[in-house]
Formats: sequence, structure tokens, C-alpha cells
Amino acid sequence: MSRIGKKVIIVPKGVKVHVDAAGVDVQGPKGKLRQLLPPGVRFELKDDHLHARTTDENNPELGKFHGLARSLVANAVKGVTDGFQKDLDIVGVGYRAEVKGKQVIFALGYSHPVVFTIPEGINIAVDKQTHITVTGIDRQLVGQVAADIRRLRKPDPYKQKGVRYTGEVLKKKVGKTGA
Repeated sequence: MSRIGKKVIIVPKGVKVHVDAAGVDVQGPKGKLRQLLPPGVRFELKDDHLHARTTDENNPELGKFHGLARSLVANAVKGVTDGFQKDLDIVGVGYRAEVKGKQVIFALGYSHPVVFTIPEGINIAVDKQTHITVTGIDRQLVGQVAADIRRLRKPDPYKQKGVRYTGEVLKKKVGKTGA
């Protein structure tokens, strides 16, 4: 039995939850998500409280899926109520970004502009051409899109130019000393 899996998920007002054998449907003010369940894990809804249960309490292999399923459903509930957000900063002379329709166009020091297509369910806002905010209801998708944007130009360890998460601490390397 997982310690995280034992925690109860409190369903806030305005959120509808439907549980079936294959997954959990969560609908709230920001949208709708469906979270599929791993084998051996089921959910019970009692008085606005979701309880995660395993089909076999004595099987230690189901413990890891128990906590995982509970965390994924809790993230879905939080996503449809509050949403998730990741912030990125662009550092470097001439490095910038702008949103045009369903695309973000980056100037990141390459000989060509880099075009990034915004996936469904994700909103991207650019402030002052150097600060990017990725928002959405699916935590995994928000994190993946932010990681994909960061991967376009990872921070350089010497001059620390590139795309980084806001607040990310980078280790700066010392360059060669001239003789």
C-alpha cells in the first residue's frame, strides 16, 4: 500500500467526477480531462472525496501503481480548477519570441527563425519578448511543452545565454585563461 495512495482527494465545488473501470473523468470550470487507470487500481467517490484502492491489498507490485494513479487523478482535479503554469526566460542579445496565431516564432541566434507550433490545450503568452508563460489544464502537457521550448536553445554553461526556466540556477563554467 502506498503512502501517497492512501491520501484522500477532496473534490472542490463545481467539479464533476465520473469513475468507471477504465478511468476517471474530471470536468471543471477550466475544461475536461480523462485519466486512465493502471491495472489493479480503482477509485471510489464518496461525499466529494475520492479514495484510491488496489484490487489486491497483499500484492506489493500494485503499491507503486496505487500512488501513481492517485497523483495523476489529483493533478487532473487541480488542473480543471486552477490550471498549471510554467515560466521561461530568454537570455541573450537579440534573442526574442513572438506569438503569431497558433505558432511562436523564436530568434535564438541561429541563421533562421525557429517556429514552434502550439499544441491543443496549451496557451502561450510572451511578455516583453523575453518572458514566456505556458499554461494549460494537463500538467504533463504543460511540462512537456515547456521542456520542448527550453530544448530549442539550452542555456550555455559559459555565457549562460539561451532559454531557461524562471528561477533556474545554472552552474557557470570558467573559460580558458589566455596566455
